[in-house]
Amino acid sequence: MWEKSPDTGQRLERLRPYLRLLARMQLGTRLRGKLDPSDLVQQTLLQAYASREQFRGRSEGELAAWARTILAHQLTRVVREFDRDKRDVSRERALETALEHSSACLAAWLTDGEPSPSEQAIQNEQAVRLAAAIEGLPEAQREALVLHYWQGWTTARIAEHLGRSSAAVAGLLQRGLRDLRKQLLDEE
Repeated sequence: MWEKSPDTGQRLERLRPYLRLLARMQLGTRLRGKLDPSDLVQQTLLQAYASREQFRGRSEGELAAWARTILAHQLTRVVREFDRDKRDVSRERALETALEHSSACLAAWLTDGEPSPSEQAIQNEQAVRLAAAIEGLPEAQREALVLHYWQGWTTARIAEHLGRSSAAVAGLLQRGLRDLRKQLLDEE
């Protein structure tokens, strides 16, 4: 049974890069200066471990989806704290939807089409692997990849943001993808 598993903490810890990537993608620029995605992830993992008996899934993909939901609640709480006087219930739903979309973007890198539930669980597991590989990239490559492929930024906008030339950003993207593919192939 899941809650009696001696490696619960290890299984949750493997999700850290995945959750950090999702948190980084969802924190708006207004909150990025005030909050570190790692802090959100730490709170998410603590909450997941504390409520591990509530987890009903069996696979790593189901665990990733469950942890993503907890992260959505953590993000909602943080946004609510920063906007106490401007509470908007639709924002809470929007954050959870945005996290699902971000996770779907990770999975879309790996497959095409509409997945079945079991395929979705496999895609969640692959998204966790991909996030861990992205976490292993140098900061500039990681930032360029996330901004370009998940946030949809142009190379010119990324160049302005990073204080680099468009050609330098194109190089970061190219090297980042090459290194990412290599890491994923090495894992297999």
